[in-house]
Amino acid sequence: MERTPQRPLPSGYGPRTTAEEIIRGMDLRGKVAIVTGGYSGLGLETARVLANAGAKVVIPARTPDKARKAVASIPGAELEQLDLTDPESIDGFARRFVETGRPLHILIHSAGIMATPEQRDGRGYELQFSTNHLGHFQLAARLWPALKRANGARVVSVSSGGHRLGNVNFEDPNYRHRPYDKWEAYGQSKTANALFALELDQRGRTHGLRAFSVHPGSIVTELSRHLTDEEMNAMGALDAEGRRAYTDYSDERKSVPEGAATQVWCAVSPQLDGKGGVYCQNVDIAPLILAEDVGNLNVTGVSPWAVDESSARRLWELSEMLTGVIFTLA
Repeated sequence: MERTPQRPLPSGYGPRTTAEEIIRGMDLRGKVAIVTGGYSGLGLETARVLANAGAKVVIPARTPDKARKAVASIPGAELEQLDLTDPESIDGFARRFVETGRPLHILIHSAGIMATPEQRDGRGYELQFSTNHLGHFQLAARLWPALKRANGARVVSVSSGGHRLGNVNFEDPNYRHRPYDKWEAYGQSKTANALFALELDQRGRTHGLRAFSVHPGSIVTELSRHLTDEEMNAMGALDAEGRRAYTDYSDERKSVPEGAATQVWCAVSPQLDGKGGVYCQNVDIAPLILAEDVGNLNVTGVSPWAVDESSARRLWELSEMLTGVIFTLA
């Protein structure tokens, strides 16, 4: 089966398109979606518009009691317990869902952390790699029976333009033998998100599953909670009153409704029928960045290392080794 080209369709949408515009007129009744991180920021907006279109949305949260107030605004949402850094918690959540016998039509990996101080999970794995990638890898593996049951599921892995800050270091992904750098570690985890979608699509499409990775744009959400005001100001995300907000918007800087648009598009758009394995942004398939432009952060698109097939296979094998979960799609 031929790989979907990494180039814009074009879709006819753009950076100012909102998630509401993508979903308008769609009837998702009978569809089931799981949105990690669906209780705040982009995940909350994504869960809300899917539910408003009729989908049954399941929202896992590490501390459901704290998420309950936000989730109350989503029609019919189910709140569940899940800690992406705890293998037993992942297995428990997935087991409970699979045992319901329901198909899973949409799985959106929207939860994540960014630029944290050096921290490790219970296995000693670097926390950004553990939360952003390994936890979602294990979650998708354990939910595979429900995804297969859907006979046409889509998985959306929320990556970031931050993937350009770091490739996956296959020799030392957990910073055991090199100095920790919070942005490099974030970049590694976001590259992993893109590579995971590429390989999952390759392995899953014979079963009707298609996978996509997404750069939502730069949006001021709780994701930035570990950044100082100085760092936010350098990004143009601190207003005159010292509040964390953009003072102007661009193709990159977006509101939350605009930021959620690309992941919703990847989850539901008929424009992507028969396609997959691509990195998307601004509600379209992103262009591939030329080798000479990789270091230029003003150039839009995806770095070659984040869509490399051999790296995607290697990451899959590394992820199986680190999690102890053999992810065989059969």
